[in-house]
Amino acid sequence: MRIVFMGTPDYSVKTLEALLKAGHEIVGVYAQPDKPVGRKRILTPPPVKVYAEEKGIPVFQPNTLKDDAVFEELKSLAPELIVVVAYGKILPERILNIAKYGCINGHASILPKYRGASPIQWCIVQGETETGVTIMYMDKGMDTGDIIEIERVKIGDDETADELFDRLSYVSADLTVATIEKIANGTAKRTKQDESKATYAPILTKDMAQIDFTKTAWEVKNAVRGFNSWPCAYFFLDGKRVKVLKADVENITTNKECGTVICCDNKLLIACGEGTVLSLLEVQPEGSKAMNIATMLNGRKIPVGTKIERV
Repeated sequence: MRIVFMGTPDYSVKTLEALLKAGHEIVGVYAQPDKPVGRKRILTPPPVKVYAEEKGIPVFQPNTLKDDAVFEELKSLAPELIVVVAYGKILPERILNIAKYGCINGHASILPKYRGASPIQWCIVQGETETGVTIMYMDKGMDTGDIIEIERVKIGDDETADELFDRLSYVSADLTVATIEKIANGTAKRTKQDESKATYAPILTKDMAQIDFTKTAWEVKNAVRGFNSWPCAYFFLDGKRVKVLKADVENITTNKECGTVICCDNKLLIACGEGTVLSLLEVQPEGSKAMNIATMLNGRKIPVGTKIERV
């Protein structure tokens, strides 16, 4: 099948690779424009662009899909199907109607739950134990189109967003290829989404990742997992940011005020909501490398009774 592929990050590369291996003709790849990266702000191409150019596929990086010239350019590629996976731009309605078989999208959640920009991170933050990938026909709404296929995936108790990203990228790739086969042979089904069950996964910001110790230790642990590795959960100690890379729930209870350090002897235990206790396992103090908590405490004692406040 003649396909135009739209995607940007590493997550998308797995699907593009799978489509090529399945024998589909990728007539063009659309990705977000190159962006400055790092302290030196070096202009860097997105992973999908790098992979597509290695395979000799034409790459397009328009700032917007609303321009007439972009529409005509895409139309000239004459795709039978447009496949979108983590592209990062909303497609205008006229583009949705270019291809014979329309546009399909691989979304990393069990729709209609967690529509939007950050479904993988947000489902972990919210304490979900299951997620998945949904392949849907795209319409003019945000992740509101008819569902074709869903594959469900269990979330590990300690699994981070980065780890889940990697697992789901392979699930998405295989499910997309299988779905296209059904579209081609006319066996693909369409199921309307239940709007009453819709939830949203907003764009992540650094402010969201500041730890709120009034929440239970389970909720804080979920936030640490979900915000790993960006924007990364954190708190402030003496005005310095401390990133929390790994944490667990300690099997004890306390009556201390939330945010209070209750142990700092090779462990850093902090009182959380409902009497629960969080154990910090791996951190990265501002200006330092990542380290286990024992290493941090060897270099800096934090007295029992210290209160960690939100800023």
